[in-house]
Amino acid sequence: MPKITTDDGVELAYRVIGDGERDLVLVHGWMVSGAVFDGLIEELNLPDYRIIVPDLRLAGESSGQASDFSLARQVEDVKAVADAAGADSFALIGHSMGGQVAQLFAATYPGRVDRLVVLSSVPASGAALDEETYAFFHASGGNREAQAGIFGQATLDLPEGALEKLCEDATKVPAEMIQKGLLAWTKGGFEDKLAQIDTPTLVVTSDDPFLPADFLKAAIADKIAGAQMAHIGGAGHYLQIERCAQTARVIEDFI
Repeated sequence: MPKITTDDGVELAYRVIGDGERDLVLVHGWMVSGAVFDGLIEELNLPDYRIIVPDLRLAGESSGQASDFSLARQVEDVKAVADAAGADSFALIGHSMGGQVAQLFAATYPGRVDRLVVLSSVPASGAALDEETYAFFHASGGNREAQAGIFGQATLDLPEGALEKLCEDATKVPAEMIQKGLLAWTKGGFEDKLAQIDTPTLVVTSDDPFLPADFLKAAIADKIAGAQMAHIGGAGHYLQIERCAQTARVIEDFI
């Protein structure tokens, strides 16, 4: 797996799958790595595309020391990976916190993104959690039982073995990233930039217990000019795992 070193000394790992002439970048969310897209990558039928999958800082195979886990910093990380992979213009897909990163990337570098898809995305305004839930999430780093509980709360229909795989991925993420990443995605704070997004955008919702469709319509789709919506019923937050084939078809149809 290739790696690049950021300007603040973090080693970012990424994968490149396929050899098409067009590019697709997949950005994962909080407490997991790019491995969260493994099933989706296998299901996608996009022979004209290369698929580029970064592990965000200190997740998955990425490594090093970091103090900045802000959404803006992670936008620069995604840009650095895209640059290293030679992807000048690409379709950008983000899930959960990665959906926030994708929205902010499209607002910051509009000329780089030719299609934007967000899957069960946290909105630019963030997502407020009650004090007890925030404390539980904040203390979950390295705690497999707590992480399994979070995944259990967020999902509705995980296939057999998926929870175990998610937990294996999550336990590798340092507690510092869990805590600072949580602060970043709950705070949000860039909703004023959504008007700058001029790329065709698809907001994909599910029956997510934390991020319901009506909320995401108001918080994301209604704030991005011309944004379309698609709903995948029966899935919770991890719709790319819970409804892998259906999610793949929605993405293929849009891009």
